[in-house]
Amino acid sequence: MKRYLNTPIGVFDSGVGGLSVLSILERHLPNEHYIYFGDTKNLPYGSKTPEEIIKFGKSTLNFFESRGVRHVVMACNTSSALAYDTLKCEFPDIKIYPIIQEVAVTLGDYARIGVMATAGTVRSGKYTKEILKNNPCAQVFEEACERFVEIVENRLYDEGKTVDYVEGKLKALLAQNVEKIVLGCTHYPYLMPILTKFAPESLFVDPSIVFAKNIAADIAGASLPSFECGKKEFFVSADAKKFVENATVFYTIEDTVTEI
Repeated sequence: MKRYLNTPIGVFDSGVGGLSVLSILERHLPNEHYIYFGDTKNLPYGSKTPEEIIKFGKSTLNFFESRGVRHVVMACNTSSALAYDTLKCEFPDIKIYPIIQEVAVTLGDYARIGVMATAGTVRSGKYTKEILKNNPCAQVFEEACERFVEIVENRLYDEGKTVDYVEGKLKALLAQNVEKIVLGCTHYPYLMPILTKFAPESLFVDPSIVFAKNIAADIAGASLPSFECGKKEFFVSADAKKFVENATVFYTIEDTVTEI
């Protein structure tokens, strides 16, 4: 697909997690027009059925299409696992970048890989399937971390129960002698201050970093003019005030956030 001239880039997630991807995109492509959508009304996505995730994805892409978006960053791992294949067929004029598929190709050097992800992503087995496509000898251990999104979205970082829960999930993967642990949800890097109490930071892979760099390279490689100066718009499906408050750990939103 050729790059559309002066069209916005859409980024979406179930909440604040995708802001980590947006921040890296901005560093590499500062003059683009970004439209961010957080589907806060329907989070957490990890507990939803595949049919629901596809429905949410269709609604989001219809919204982006109405705003002239032709490149969509699927910063949600659960959507990448459960909806990408359907959405790329139903929206052929939009180029969709799915986070799981983009990141899996970078994990070819490891024999034992852990994945922390939502229950929906783990049930799909998508990380395992995509990693094995590129690294067929790897062993992949996926751990469903059902409460991680709730902890981040409600900023429950300092509660004793939170630390115990995060430690328990981490220990389950460490027991498998994994060489790397993929933070398989864009919310999970917000938990690094807790995770690094029990394991070195070098153990963890934040897919957002590789993902955003790959997208930036692909879009920049189209060699078409972008906007003269950067622009950002933020939309959520519910509770804009809470969205802004939750974002402050990694991202400062100075623009208006509109509920739709």
